[in-house]
Amino acid sequence: MTESTAEIPRPLEGVTVVDLTIALAGPYATLLLSGLGARVIKVENPDGGDRVRNNAPYFGREGLSMRRQHDDDMSLGVLERTRGKESVTLNLKDPAAAEVFADLVRHADIVVENYSRGTADRLGVGYAAAQAANPRIVYCSISGFGAGGVPGAGKAMDAIIQALSGTMMTSGEDGDPPVRVGIPVGDLSAPLFAVIGILGALRQAEATGIGQHVDVSMLGSLTALVAGEQSHLLEPLGRSGRTGRFMPRLAPFGVFRTEDGWVAICAPETKFAEGVLAALGQPELCHDERFASRDGRVEHADELHELIEEWTRTRTTEDVVATLEARGVPCAPVRRPAEAVGDELLLSRGDTMPLRHPTYGTAEGLIGSGLPVHLSRSRTGYLSSVPALGEDNERVYRDLLGYSGDRIDELASRGVIG
Repeated sequence: MTESTAEIPRPLEGVTVVDLTIALAGPYATLLLSGLGARVIKVENPDGGDRVRNNAPYFGREGLSMRRQHDDDMSLGVLERTRGKESVTLNLKDPAAAEVFADLVRHADIVVENYSRGTADRLGVGYAAAQAANPRIVYCSISGFGAGGVPGAGKAMDAIIQALSGTMMTSGEDGDPPVRVGIPVGDLSAPLFAVIGILGALRQAEATGIGQHVDVSMLGSLTALVAGEQSHLLEPLGRSGRTGRFMPRLAPFGVFRTEDGWVAICAPETKFAEGVLAALGQPELCHDERFASRDGRVEHADELHELIEEWTRTRTTEDVVATLEARGVPCAPVRRPAEAVGDELLLSRGDTMPLRHPTYGTAEGLIGSGLPVHLSRSRTGYLSSVPALGEDNERVYRDLLGYSGDRIDELASRGVIG
C-alpha cells in the first residue's frame, strides 16, 4: 500500500447495505460488500438471530469444540460471515416491523435477502416495499430458483443445487456415484454473481436516480458455470463428461499419484508436454505420432497418463515437482486445506486471514477467507470485528434512524426489536 492509498476511501465507503440474509449464500454476498467498504447492517430475528449462530463448530475460551460449552462461544460461521457488520434485531413477523424496515431502507443504498421464494413479500420487506420507501434502492434477491421461482420446488440447499445443476456428474469417473463438491459451490457461486449485479445496478442508480431489483438464482449461477466448461458436449463426441482425476479434453492434464502423495500436472501445450516426456527420460516420444500433436495426445490420453503415473509413483512429490519445474512444466503438490489456507503468501496478501473471537482472539490454525481483490489505489479487506446479536441496536436505531430513547424502549418492550 502506498502512502496515498491509506488516505483514499475504500471503494464502497459511504454505501449502506440492509442485510436481511441468513445461512451462507446471502451472508457471503454482504460480507464481500463489507470487504469493499460498505456499511452492512445485519437484521436478525431477536429470538436467536441468524441460524448460523447455532451451527457447530464453535470457538471460545476453551478453543475449538463441536458443542457450545459456554454462552460466549461463537460459531465459526459467525466469526467468518459477520466480520465488519453491525447487528440489529427486528422481528419481521411483527406488523410494526414494516415501518422500521422502511426507515432503514430510506437510509440505505442496497438491500440483500436470500429467503425462500415469496417469503420477503409475505413479510412486507420485498422489493415493492423497499422501492416504495426509496426509489433509488438496489434490491438483491438470492434464491434457489430465481424470483419467478419453481412452484413447489422446495428448499434450495447447496447439495440440491449441485444435484440439479449437473455439478455432481462432472466429477468422478464413469460409473462412479455422483460426487458432491466438498466446498458448497452452489452457495458460494450465487453471491459472486449477486455482487456483480449489485455493483452494476448501483452504478446505474447513481447515474439515473432509479434503483432496481437484482435477481440471482443459485441454480442458474452454478449451471452457468457447468455450461461454460461444456462437459455436456463431450458425450456426443464419445468422451466422458466426467473429469475424474484427468481432464478428458486435455493431455497431459490431471492429478497423479506419487510415492508419498499426489501431484497436479497441467501440460497440454506441446512445449510443456515435451518437458514431461523429457522428465520421464523418454524425449523420443515427442516424435511419436500418438503424442506429437495436441489432438494426438488427447486421443491417446489414457496411454500418456499411464506412462506419467508409472514414473510419478516411484518418486516423492517433492522430487516430481522439482524435476518438472526445472523443465518449465506447470505442476504443484496437492495440499490439504489446512496447508493451503495457512500459506504465508496468501496470509500476507490478505487472501486468507485469521478469524478472531471478540473476547478470546484467535488460535493456531483458526483461519478464514480474506478478500482476494486488491486495488492499486484503495484499500479492500475484511475487518476482524464480529457483532453480538443486536449489539448495534442503539447505534443504528438512534444514531442512523433518529429514534428517541422512548421509542427504542417501546419497540423493545413490544418485542419488535428485542
